[in-house]
Amino acid sequence: MVEIFTKTDTMEDIKENYNQDVEYTAGSLGENDKLEKVDTLSEPEVNTEVITALVEEDHQHEIKLRTMSWQKAACLLIGDQFALAIMAQPWSLNVLGWVPGFITIAVMAALFWVTSITMHRFIMKHPEIMNICDFGYLIFGGSRIAYIFSAFMLVVNNVILIGFHVLTGTQIFNTLSNHSICSVGFSVISAVIGIIISVPRTLHHVSLISIFSSACMAVAILLFMVFVGIEDNPLKGPNGNFPSLGPVSTSAFPREGTTWVDGMNAVLNITFLWVPQILFPTFIAEMRRPQDFPKSLGVLMAFQVVLFTVPPIIGYYYLGQYAMAPAFGSLGNEQYKKAAFAFVIVPSLVIGAIYANVTAKFVYLPLMGKSRHAHSNTFIGWGVWLLVMALIWIVAFIFAEVVPSMGDFLSLLGAAFDSFFGFIFFSVAYWQLFRGHFFTSPWRSFMSLLHVFILIMGLFILGPGLYAAVESIIEDYSGGTRPAFSCGNLSL
Repeated sequence: MVEIFTKTDTMEDIKENYNQDVEYTAGSLGENDKLEKVDTLSEPEVNTEVITALVEEDHQHEIKLRTMSWQKAACLLIGDQFALAIMAQPWSLNVLGWVPGFITIAVMAALFWVTSITMHRFIMKHPEIMNICDFGYLIFGGSRIAYIFSAFMLVVNNVILIGFHVLTGTQIFNTLSNHSICSVGFSVISAVIGIIISVPRTLHHVSLISIFSSACMAVAILLFMVFVGIEDNPLKGPNGNFPSLGPVSTSAFPREGTTWVDGMNAVLNITFLWVPQILFPTFIAEMRRPQDFPKSLGVLMAFQVVLFTVPPIIGYYYLGQYAMAPAFGSLGNEQYKKAAFAFVIVPSLVIGAIYANVTAKFVYLPLMGKSRHAHSNTFIGWGVWLLVMALIWIVAFIFAEVVPSMGDFLSLLGAAFDSFFGFIFFSVAYWQLFRGHFFTSPWRSFMSLLHVFILIMGLFILGPGLYAAVESIIEDYSGGTRPAFSCGNLSL
């Protein structure tokens, strides 16, 4: 009989009640069936009985979490990815040049799909997983240290990312109002709006807002591509204003004088855009049929291929060596810049709300334990939820005031966190799924070697990548960057 687990059960309880071996046992399948199962990554073994039990248990609560269809999950994924970071990619191409830039984009796209499918397969074997911390706990053999490490990384990554969106909101308000008040005041306004948007306790509601968020970001990107195409020339660049660096030009390879720090940070900017998997286990856990997640992933991938290539190509082509991060800042006409940048305020705050929702649940549910407040509309339940949410946004506000620039935010996140949650974790998950069957066929051999490459990539991004991100922050502060909690103008 399948046990029903509550969301407040510890992972030790789950392992005790339901212990599924990740390897195939002799005699459970015919030899041909076993090899066929092992040699495919597209058809995961699904624990339908446990999934059904988890959904039925969840639907007994007043506040139901496992309610999303795969279509709404796709909207949530797209809303999460329809972000301002897209507009940092023309700068990445400016630093790397066309050839290394597009090689990096293509490699990251392929690895994103492979690692996401590996994650989904592992979760289908362990559907009790609720977040990336449960995932880390299980792939490292039930290690409590792995769970605590994953929990720390999840909270810090999400809070820093929320801080990035507070900074984005501050820049937008500064730009639109011509710096009408102190920038710290705009940061407070962004954080307060973020708290209000984050109040709903289910991702089902946030997914609906994500549709509007995606539409706003689409309009912003479309306006940018139109404006950059009709302008005679850009205005500002990272190393000088037009025409101090000569006529607009692009390069196939990095220009002379490009430093290791610049090149690595450009790679990290691209990596950050293609590595959103830290939230995927939570998204999957709130689906009615988590086995349908690959459908949502396929829709997301189709959008990503277009969004992560077309705007950067157009931006770099027309801006060349004047491409900034974000590219809106390079537009020469002030009205064009404001018209396009204004639409970014919605996705910036909505994406911040998505990460705040996931982080708040991770803190809130253990606090409430198995009490009725965890899943019911009680005064205490809502009071604690709002307190946790406010605390998250306050800490994010502090990060927004301390980290000097958007590029530094993206590089730091890409190196310190995406190395684990985009590469290393999924190499370990693959090892758990296929140990003893790594070379049973040419395809399995290829996939095994590919996951070794993914592990090496993660370690490289963690080591040299983190060094480059820290060096960039040090250089920015030494170069006269605004001090922390400054009223200085942050307009693009």
